[in-house]
Amino acid sequence: MEKATRRGFFVRAAVSAAAAHLGSTAAGAAAESTKPGPTARHTFGLLKQGKKIPVIFDTDIGNDIDDTWALTFLIKSPEFDVKLVVSDSGNDIYRARILAKMLQVCGRTDVPVGVGLGKDDKPGRQSAWVGRYRLDDYPGTVYEDGIEAMIRTIHGCQDPVTVIAVGPVPNIATALKKDPSIARRARFVGMHGSVRRGYGNSPKISAEYNVQANPTALQTVFAAPWDLTITPLDTCGIIHLTGRKYQKVARCPDPAVRALIANYLVWRQAMKPGKRLAPPDRSSTLFDTVAIYLGFSQALVEMEDVPLRVTDDGYTVIDKQARIVHCAMRWKDLGAFEDLLVQRLTGAV
Repeated sequence: MEKATRRGFFVRAAVSAAAAHLGSTAAGAAAESTKPGPTARHTFGLLKQGKKIPVIFDTDIGNDIDDTWALTFLIKSPEFDVKLVVSDSGNDIYRARILAKMLQVCGRTDVPVGVGLGKDDKPGRQSAWVGRYRLDDYPGTVYEDGIEAMIRTIHGCQDPVTVIAVGPVPNIATALKKDPSIARRARFVGMHGSVRRGYGNSPKISAEYNVQANPTALQTVFAAPWDLTITPLDTCGIIHLTGRKYQKVARCPDPAVRALIANYLVWRQAMKPGKRLAPPDRSSTLFDTVAIYLGFSQALVEMEDVPLRVTDDGYTVIDKQARIVHCAMRWKDLGAFEDLLVQRLTGAV
């Protein structure tokens, strides 16, 4: 790999990998286009073979705090082989700095960090925690071009990759436009939409943020020929840790969890006073953690195949002519999911 461009903290794509990819034959491309993509059954089958599930995590970490909970859950789930984490949705250097510092605190500097399309580094709600930490400080690999890193990672894995996205998805839409064949080598799992329930478990559907922020990008993702699984607000919009469950996490001495709670308190302080949780004795809504769970299991949820269309104003509406999306629509055992989340974060039995 060529070493870096600006200030030495970026790594460029390997020339040999790019050449191998661009030099694929027309016959190979045709075969790839008709090859069925991996499903949840395929990827969960890796676990039965004693393997781990290769994962790329695409996140707008640094806005809502649930992304940081999701990252910690991801890193602490033994089912996953985390191949790459990528910042998304603008201000992506700021977001990548959070990812890098959290990974270092977690002792996971083996995980590469990719920077998404937006190369800004403006202050955000978790700036007080990330401080002066620079991408230069990360002992692991940082890719300036997170899109190309995503494409090469998918093509470089022998087993199918699960792409978990917990924000608006301009990175993934761009990757699909650059190389549509990645959809035949990966499955998509996202925290997106509102099918029958809205925010706060309302019976009125909502224009969920991850969709509304960039509906065109999600339309591109939904149009790609890969297996689609989402947790809409119907299931992820009711996830909170309270009481003893929250206290187990808040009091856990593990460095990764200490960093998580420190981020939560900083994030909470950065909120407008009228929107803060007071006192800080419970979590905020942990939407994104459900997408992590769906990356390795569906046992605690009721799945439903729903034809969903993404509207230009950010809704996910049922449309019989639309693409089938596997949706986690209801909980079989919400308490068991909360217990699992606490157990994974804290290491408690």
